[in-house]
Amino acid sequence: MARLVREQLQLLGEDPTREGLLKTPERVAKALHHLTSGGAVDIDALVNDALFEESAEEMIVVRDIEVYSLCEHHMLPFFGRAHVAYIPNGRIIGLSKLPRLVDAFARRLQVQERLTTQIANAVQTALNPRGVGVVIEARHLCMMMRGVEKQSSSAVTSAMLGAFRDDSKTRSEFLSLVHCRSEQTWST
Repeated sequence: MARLVREQLQLLGEDPTREGLLKTPERVAKALHHLTSGGAVDIDALVNDALFEESAEEMIVVRDIEVYSLCEHHMLPFFGRAHVAYIPNGRIIGLSKLPRLVDAFARRLQVQERLTTQIANAVQTALNPRGVGVVIEARHLCMMMRGVEKQSSSAVTSAMLGAFRDDSKTRSEFLSLVHCRSEQTWST
């Protein structure tokens, strides 16, 4: 891949032997490998060691999960926040597994619409909950830096399964939890 990046630099009229670009081909190859490593993740193995029998029946939401992905159409980044919720049906998943699921699907050449659905389907498959809701809000550099060049635009996608799709009160509760902001400032 580094050889191809060198060729790209030359095609762009750059000198890949100049100081600032000497290590660029290797850096780009390493970055692309990392940013597309999600296809190698075994989703079943990712979640199976963190499934627990639990009688909880209330909605569980993990919101503001950072998302970074590459648009498959232009290979430019899109980034934003994912909000993932489910209503248990006898089992729960370790909370950290939800962001890991988001990363596993985001680290692929991707479109936001599919990413949203893949996350929802993975939670559904792992837990068979009473419902799953996923909302992703993202900004796309392919829209900001080229094409329409709209820097303030964002895309919002959702996937609702089970109770989140069938029950408007459940869906409304989820959306209100996603959009409420805490008055407290968290510090570490």
